[in-house]
Amino acid sequence: MLDPRLLRAFVAIADQQSFTGAAARLNMTQSTISQQLARLEQAVGHALIDRAARPVLPTPAGERLLGYARRILALQDEATGLLADPAGTTAVRIGVPDDIVTPDMARIFAAFSEAHRETRLDVTTGLSRELTRRYRNGEFDIVVVKEHEAAADCRASFPEPMAWFESAVVERQWPDPVPLVSFPPGGLYRDEMFARIEQEQRRWYIAFTGSSLSGVLVAIEAGMGISLLPRRSTLGRRVRIHRALGDEQPMAASLYAWEASGPISRLVADMAEVLSRRSKTTSA
Repeated sequence: MLDPRLLRAFVAIADQQSFTGAAARLNMTQSTISQQLARLEQAVGHALIDRAARPVLPTPAGERLLGYARRILALQDEATGLLADPAGTTAVRIGVPDDIVTPDMARIFAAFSEAHRETRLDVTTGLSRELTRRYRNGEFDIVVVKEHEAAADCRASFPEPMAWFESAVVERQWPDPVPLVSFPPGGLYRDEMFARIEQEQRRWYIAFTGSSLSGVLVAIEAGMGISLLPRRSTLGRRVRIHRALGDEQPMAASLYAWEASGPISRLVADMAEVLSRRSKTTSA
């Protein structure tokens, strides 16, 4: 591997056509410049500068190396500059359910990133129970989860109205057993849905399981079954409330964070404000 310090001395001599000028340019003594060139020539096995010429000039081998040397030094300078820039060198790990990543929340994330270039936001979406487990294990710095009741250490909590939904475009008389559209096992809504429909002494079966909110909503729109979801998550979708099962108790959308000061505290406050505004909207 060619030492960039030796390449820089070689390029300076070629540019200045003088050992004295190269030494001044690099703030070195002339003897040091000469020594560095000699070391480079020894490493490549060729004379690179014609010392007898006036002004001094690259040899044919030196001319061939000169372009590569400039490119190597340019890449080194670029890499050094990149590493000197702290942008994105620290991470804030955030866990949220799918329906929390709204345009308003994305704008909060964007504003934080612009104000704190040294920090990147690592956002993970998932099911609330898994997000809670990972937060308690220290895998997230901030988390928003849906739950029956907020824990004592939550930073903010807002009501999450729930309802049963069916397709607004596919008319169906729901058979017995009734088909359900669900999240995978372990999901809070899934377990709540089973408990509620069994309370009504209705028979049921799983017609569709989707790992994302979008997938679940598409299946409901297609008429594959009914499902229990947050009302706000269905805004703009071709679904309607399935009234036969009556009203549902709201859940809580809770915000948790380990840090209580510094830039993260501002981000947490802004996220709480978005959740507060969100809680004031209702599904049609």
